[in-house]
Amino acid sequence: MIEIRKLSKRFGTHRVVDEVSFDVRPGEVLGFLGPNGAGKSTTMKMITGFLPPTGGTAVVCGHDVRQDPDGAKRCIGYLPEGAPLYPDMTPASLLAFLAEVRGIPKAQRKERIDKVVQVVDLGSVWRQRIETLSKGFKRRLGLAAAILHDPEVLILDEPTDGLDPNQKSEVRALIKSMSEGKTIVLSTHILEEVEAVCSRAIIIAEGKLLFDDTPRVLRERSVHHNAVELKLSGADGAFAALSGLAGVARVEDLGDARFMVLPTDGASIVKTVADHAFGAGWEVEHLHVEQGRLDDVFADLTIGGAKR
Repeated sequence: MIEIRKLSKRFGTHRVVDEVSFDVRPGEVLGFLGPNGAGKSTTMKMITGFLPPTGGTAVVCGHDVRQDPDGAKRCIGYLPEGAPLYPDMTPASLLAFLAEVRGIPKAQRKERIDKVVQVVDLGSVWRQRIETLSKGFKRRLGLAAAILHDPEVLILDEPTDGLDPNQKSEVRALIKSMSEGKTIVLSTHILEEVEAVCSRAIIIAEGKLLFDDTPRVLRERSVHHNAVELKLSGADGAFAALSGLAGVARVEDLGDARFMVLPTDGASIVKTVADHAFGAGWEVEHLHVEQGRLDDVFADLTIGGAKR
């Protein structure tokens, strides 16, 4: 659905996107991750035809965004960062206007508008001026505008930026509900967003692509993957004993008789740790196996990886 080959963008002498290449398949929800200024929004603007690339190609549904920009745009629903909307309009008047602009046949407009209003739940603010809407409803309206023409590809730039936790949860649920039958690319710097809605993750920093795989694989690269956290009683010498176990890379003393035991190369060590604790007669008040921490990997890639 989306084919990106050595896509690049320079502003003057500054290269913002540096020969990025990836594909997105039908039905995928791709999380486009990176710190602020990494080149995420610029990449999305090139895919949507909003900015011309300096080099490389972007093809959407078989349409090259430079050679056939209109063909590509007909296949795309785009929610830009900030969801710019006409403040003096209402959701009703805005969607009617956009349906006409999008060329939706007049006989089908009401049915199409009614459907997206139901999907994003805009009924309660249907006749309210947009400038009076909450950020959450403005984001919902932006999504409604993006999906009004039933596009095959959705490009969502920071879709939950500026929302409170409840609003973020609502918008994520909306995105997840729309994923069936569509290809979705969403940019974010929020790691929990990727786990919540994405089937695949790309990490970009300083314009370079550093990671491309599933969120599970990303988590498994964490130094905390398969780490064992435990709280003990009556366990004198526990730090030294745990540090000496086979397969243990190091032990972190968390205080209050709590320890984080990190494995070598992410191997499972829970049985080794538990067997030793119970065999030594320690009272184990708490034991938890970490799945891994995305912030570990994100920091390693975006701070260390961009310099390698």
